[in-house]
Amino acid sequence: MRKLFIIPVLLLAGCAPVVNLQAAEDANNPLCAEVSVRVPDTLGELEKRETNSQATAAWGEPTAVLMRCGLEGVEVSTLPCVTAGEVDWLVDDSEAPTYRFISYARFPAVEVIVDSTLASGVSALEGLSQAVSQIPATKACSNIQG
Repeated sequence: MRKLFIIPVLLLAGCAPVVNLQAAEDANNPLCAEVSVRVPDTLGELEKRETNSQATAAWGEPTAVLMRCGLEGVEVSTLPCVTAGEVDWLVDDSEAPTYRFISYARFPAVEVIVDSTLASGVSALEGLSQAVSQIPATKACSNIQG
């Protein structure tokens, strides 16, 4: 009689740990759900990772791009403004080489944090523009930098 040995098989997909993100205050806004279902599975060559909070997303191993929807919208700011993929973004470079981008004049706002040593901020914003554009803009930036 033959004995069968079962060898456990580990699946490599999904082995990256869950990214721990704090949900934004208005993460349960239905517009954030519209954004969340449209975020891409990849940003450039960065694969989407699992997160532990509503209306959040992350890409890369190690994590290079983070996104949260549900922040308070901004229409007045001294931060520079850029347009990527038809979405206006405020640029906070105070933690460079990590950059924080906040969607401009969209309620709720979307925040994207990019480690520029691992990913291109412009590419990340362009890749997310279709999803973020689900939230209508109330106005456009007047001091476009790029």
